[in-house]
Amino acid sequence: FYCYNRAVWVSYLEWQQVDFSTPETFSGDIAVILDNIRNLGATVVLAQVRPFGDALYPSSYYPFSNLCTGQQGRDPGYDPLAIFVEQAHARGLAIEAWVNPYRVRLNDTMPPGELAADNPALLQEGWALEANGGLYYDPALPEVQDMVVQGVTEIVQNYDVDGIQFDDYFYPTTDEAFDTESYARYGGGQDLAEWRRANVNTLVQKVYAAVKAVKPEAVFGISPQGNNDNNYSQQYSDVALWLSTPGYVDYIMPQVYCGYNYTLQNG
Repeated sequence: FYCYNRAVWVSYLEWQQVDFSTPETFSGDIAVILDNIRNLGATVVLAQVRPFGDALYPSSYYPFSNLCTGQQGRDPGYDPLAIFVEQAHARGLAIEAWVNPYRVRLNDTMPPGELAADNPALLQEGWALEANGGLYYDPALPEVQDMVVQGVTEIVQNYDVDGIQFDDYFYPTTDEAFDTESYARYGGGQDLAEWRRANVNTLVQKVYAAVKAVKPEAVFGISPQGNNDNNYSQQYSDVALWLSTPGYVDYIMPQVYCGYNYTLQNG
């Protein structure tokens, strides 16, 4: 694997500052971003290509992101990800496609506007569930898992990316009411928390296998929270298992935003 001396995220917050109106304006704006990243001495750029159940590239599974045109589902007329990959590699930067697997809406205003009419969250009844004012795909559904895996496969097949990364959004809530129907259908008498962790683990395994099947040298990594209590108990992501067992991830890069006096819940 390449060395993570320094990696830089390009998130939807940065995309909001980019002019997507033409390939030329897009190329000019991302040239500034990528030059800054390279000049910092970074070696890897982690580009968020699916922040809200959408895509910054033409996809067979997800609508175009509102970031591209201001309206989810509207084709910008070119492929932003193809340009970004080409320009990153031209500067000697490795690039990983950063995917948020479950989140469709964070709240009423993000993403802004209406979901596209062909958004699977609208078309497929029961696939997406509400939580904390947002909308998230149900991690328990095999159909959802397959869609996420197919979406990852599509990226690795169609673009010369060096890897895929997930961030720290897994289960959005600990509320038992979130997925009562799925739990009744698929739970099989398991403890709810263990069952939810198993659902996440299954997806992680499937994505790892899908990436390696298409491009064995590509990496699959996850950036969970820096608080592993929260990962395990609140988002049902078993980071220790992923690190100790082959077939889950190539690396973990925790998101650590803590001061020196920070203590864990069990500390």
